[in-house]
Amino acid sequence: MFGIDDIPKFILAFFLVLPVISFLHEAGHVFFAWLMGGKNIKVTVGTGDVLFRLGMLEVRKYYFWYGLCSFDNLKHNQRFPHIFIFSGGVLFNAISALAVMYLVEAGTVEASMLTYQFTYFSMYYIFFALLPMPYPDGSYSDGKVILDLIRHKPHLAERIYRIQWNKIKEEWQVLDNKTIVETFKEEDKALARAHQLAKDNRPSRLLHTLHGKEMEVSNYPKVPL
Repeated sequence: MFGIDDIPKFILAFFLVLPVISFLHEAGHVFFAWLMGGKNIKVTVGTGDVLFRLGMLEVRKYYFWYGLCSFDNLKHNQRFPHIFIFSGGVLFNAISALAVMYLVEAGTVEASMLTYQFTYFSMYYIFFALLPMPYPDGSYSDGKVILDLIRHKPHLAERIYRIQWNKIKEEWQVLDNKTIVETFKEEDKALARAHQLAKDNRPSRLLHTLHGKEMEVSNYPKVPL
């Protein structure tokens, strides 16, 4: 039964242990995103206003709740690399939990409330990350994304954005697939708008059509939580 004496232990878990577990989870996503050639990698710990930024790490006001990892321009932008990336969080949680259990069993680290909470909440984190379910904000658990990638679900198909020069109208056109979204006289403004659309509608690819040749400018993978 939960008693008064357990309140300090709960506070320790909520404000110290869970953020560490969340960071390790995001580190797993980051590692595999980096391995697959991801650029512009950023890790966000917590939610609310930004407290500070340190390199790729961003810590927010409510640091003990939520987290995500974002990255762009994967060199290996296929289905199986994405499965590895979305599996990386639970893999790092599992490895760290097993490492703590091994160190306790070996007598290297003394068993304590901290080690118990770390292993317990790591398993808790793994379970809910792998549970294949949608979230109210429209995002999905890692397990849901992995399952949908395996099943080739159409909602994970990349949207294609393009910019191309129209010689007749003398304008740069931003297209969602083949539908014109906006037009611009300047190429850099068209490109900036296309980048923003692609970022806001992940997963997506941005293609540039010039002199009849189409090339990928950027790709924006789905963001793992």
